[in-house]
Amino acid sequence: MYNFNKKVLSITLGLLCCQAADAAVSIEDATAIQRSLITLDTHLDTPANLVVPGFNILERHSYGHDYSQVDVPRMQEGALDGGFWAVYSPQGELTKGGYEQSRDTALLRALAIRTMVSANPQVFEFATESADAAKIKKNSKHIVYMSMENAYPLGTDISLLETFYKFGLRMAGPVHFKNNQFGDSSTDPGGTQWDGLSPLGEELVAEANRLGIVLDGSHAHDETVKDMIRLSKTPIILSHTGSKAIYDHPRNVDDALLKQLAESGGVIQMNAYSEYLEKLPDDPERKEAYKGLMKLVKEGSERSVLLEKRREIDHEHPAVKASFEVYMEHFLHALNVVGPKHVGIGADWDGGGGVDDMMDVVNLPKITKRLLDEGYSKSDLADIWGGNALRVLQQAHDYAESLKTSSK
Repeated sequence: MYNFNKKVLSITLGLLCCQAADAAVSIEDATAIQRSLITLDTHLDTPANLVVPGFNILERHSYGHDYSQVDVPRMQEGALDGGFWAVYSPQGELTKGGYEQSRDTALLRALAIRTMVSANPQVFEFATESADAAKIKKNSKHIVYMSMENAYPLGTDISLLETFYKFGLRMAGPVHFKNNQFGDSSTDPGGTQWDGLSPLGEELVAEANRLGIVLDGSHAHDETVKDMIRLSKTPIILSHTGSKAIYDHPRNVDDALLKQLAESGGVIQMNAYSEYLEKLPDDPERKEAYKGLMKLVKEGSERSVLLEKRREIDHEHPAVKASFEVYMEHFLHALNVVGPKHVGIGADWDGGGGVDDMMDVVNLPKITKRLLDEGYSKSDLADIWGGNALRVLQQAHDYAESLKTSSK
């Protein structure tokens, strides 16, 4: 049912001539096609850089210098319109004090996103509805939706979700690396605690549906994802996840769950986090060197010192990354299983994402070129690059509006 036949490539875009599907597309032509589409990444961890002293989102940075992966000049070169900018704060103890500290951090991170937009109205525009994306692109600005990675900052007060909704939040995932008050993570070293969502997690699903917030199952245990699909009245998204059939890692999903996601209308956005794409060789010397770096972090060393130390480590013990081809194996497998209506892009930029030959957003047209070379059409690319995520967002909005209508 889900093995889609790839379409013959036939694209006309101004200076482009019609090409046969077996003819390789140039990177220049692929970039031109990508620029004609609404291009979104559903998991940008870039807001973490917005609070770093000296970081200017309007200036061009480089991964080799400060390890950042997203800024306006590179977005423009890589034909990325924007996406979902993540509110993330570290998870502490499941206590009142832990919740409150994380809540305050999350609110400040949400404020940083809003400030980025308000301080640069000629460059960015905030979006809350699906239709906003096309309007913002038409005005030649970058699109800023807000998401939350890990609902831990909400504590046990579900009503706080509405506070973040009023800030502009339109996507939220219940968990991160460890289990929490809402449910089980895919990577908690202690195993499962709730066998999926907790009772409070079930309340979170209902409240997200009521508000019109898309639920994000990335980082969640398979049973948690299944609970989310079962309970949610609208399709969920996996904002940055890979294919377990290509690499059996807890952060990835198998074909059965992928099909269940698609059958419910959901979407998987392909992650480019190397450690989740393939088994990488162990490097004890690099790990030991990083212990020294972490010691400097705990001692409160200046950022310039930390960056210099990290560059030194990378020079002496280079990091091994997955290849772009391995990333595309995950991508193409998901497309083969569920089709282009249920696959998108969430590379985890500025959160650990990046593979050889695609270490920042400049190289995103490589994805477009590869998909065109594989025979996917411009219409397919429109779905993959933004249409699928926007469709799920629209469905969440429509359901929330239907509740208001029915209560009148």
